[in-house]
Amino acid sequence: MAANRVGRRVNKVCSSQSPGQSLQRRQARVTVKYNRKELQRRLDVEKWIDCGLDELYRGREEEMPEEVNIDELLDLKTDEERTQRLQEIFHSCNNNTEMFISDLVLKLHGVQKQEDLHNDGIELPQLHMCPARSGSAESEVLH
Repeated sequence: MAANRVGRRVNKVCSSQSPGQSLQRRQARVTVKYNRKELQRRLDVEKWIDCGLDELYRGREEEMPEEVNIDELLDLKTDEERTQRLQEIFHSCNNNTEMFISDLVLKLHGVQKQEDLHNDGIELPQLHMCPARSGSAESEVLH
């Protein structure tokens, strides 16, 4: 009985089309694996870090740290711990890193860890089959 109800509802939707119009295919939405807004925020911070490191270590790139691990910094509980960790990372820098470190600690507020950027995706719309012409089971179109 439920199949009959769905069939009737689909047929009502399809019957609203004029006979001369061909039905258009509607593409299904693709699920989103990451929260785009949060991912963009994180990417912006990473770009900012790269630019800052380029300035701090200009001419001495071989002394530049391998990486500044954002997730490692986010695991630390306080800004003081983050500041201390960043001072350890930049101990070899001859330039003043105090402003860069304080700005970075502020930029980390609101940034999510990489593993937290995943979301559950978008629920796919329910797809219904509707015959292109009444009585023609061969030419079905997705809505």
